[in-house]
Amino acid sequence: MNTPDPRPAPAAQQLDTPMSEQDDFPQRRVTTRQLFKGLSWLDRLLSVLILLAMVIGVLIGKFVPNTKAILAGANLDGVSIPIVVGLLVMMWPILTKVQYERFGRIFSTSHIWKHLAISLVLNWLIAPFIMLALAWATLPDQPTYRTGVIMVGLARCIAMVMIWVHLAQGDIDYCAILVIVNSVLQIALYSPMSLLFVNIISREDALRLEYGKTAIAVLIYLGIPLAAGVVTRFAAIALLGRHRFETVFLPCFGPLSLLGLLYTIIVICAEQATRILDNIGLVFRTAVPLALYFVIMWVGTFALAYYFNHKRGAARGYSYETGVVQAFTTASNNFELAIAVCVAVYGVDSDQALAATIGPLVEVPILLILTHVALRLRATLTWDATDEVDIEAAPLPLVADPSATPARPSDPKKSRLSSDTNEK
Repeated sequence: MNTPDPRPAPAAQQLDTPMSEQDDFPQRRVTTRQLFKGLSWLDRLLSVLILLAMVIGVLIGKFVPNTKAILAGANLDGVSIPIVVGLLVMMWPILTKVQYERFGRIFSTSHIWKHLAISLVLNWLIAPFIMLALAWATLPDQPTYRTGVIMVGLARCIAMVMIWVHLAQGDIDYCAILVIVNSVLQIALYSPMSLLFVNIISREDALRLEYGKTAIAVLIYLGIPLAAGVVTRFAAIALLGRHRFETVFLPCFGPLSLLGLLYTIIVICAEQATRILDNIGLVFRTAVPLALYFVIMWVGTFALAYYFNHKRGAARGYSYETGVVQAFTTASNNFELAIAVCVAVYGVDSDQALAATIGPLVEVPILLILTHVALRLRATLTWDATDEVDIEAAPLPLVADPSATPARPSDPKKSRLSSDTNEK
């Protein structure tokens, strides 16, 4: 007798449910209110808090005497210590959340390499050139702000993308591997690609980047938090256990990233108060290429994922769950790294640092809306719902009667014994 499988049906399989039965699956009817409930109260107010931090920073810089001189007192490699502290604090918790221990299990499937190759092409070849084109199209007369936007486009997301994928009911394991790969690649590729896009392609002779200075900035503001995140994660799991680490430690430690971001924005805006007030129109113009980039990359990647789902099928890994991970990864950017490098290379009072600071103000509300769009498209579009298997490693067996009990492989010794008995 076949025993019913107590496990819930895969998400992809649930999409084949007739329309009359959709009420049995609450994820089919997701409202904006439910999306906000899935966020912590800090994440819900992120855009408002960033805008508020910018206003507070400008007011401090405008009305508090000697603000710029005080903040620029002690420095590390040309960056003021208050900024250094803020940049490191906002990166540390993000890299502590990355699930490094899942490397082995995720890489054990054969199709992960194909998806990883697609992700690398989208994130490190197509996306930076899209941002480059948009920056030149919308800011042709503003080389400094344009450079800041280009620096944002080169920094691949490793932070908020985990939140968007969780809300959109994507594949968290696959998202984790992309986050880890992008974190490692940024240490190696961000510096040379910055020189390629700014010095060679854009030919910004007056704004040329030095490889050594850019590489040092990446190592300081990404390498140090990455090492600290790895050590913190494994040490905390060893001391507290995984359950307490995820339910107690991370909820308390995670908000430090947002606090570090808000603190950094306040300090940057305090030092740039006069520049912001004198160029408020340029601040809004800088938001245009960023908004266009987020929408274009998400829509294009999501459409590509839907195409592969119908052409190749979910059995080869081209499901909604992996497709939505690709969409949010390509549409998101690591604005923390872009801010850190722009501050370290061009200065805290530079237009490039201000342009990078505008990134999270634009990204958060747009991607939250796209999360809602993803869930709606999951419910309204027809997705292939074949159970995902590792086809190359283990071909599907042929079963004539699904209700029949699979025959056990024959034992040669028992076969000969049975034959002898029959002869007797």
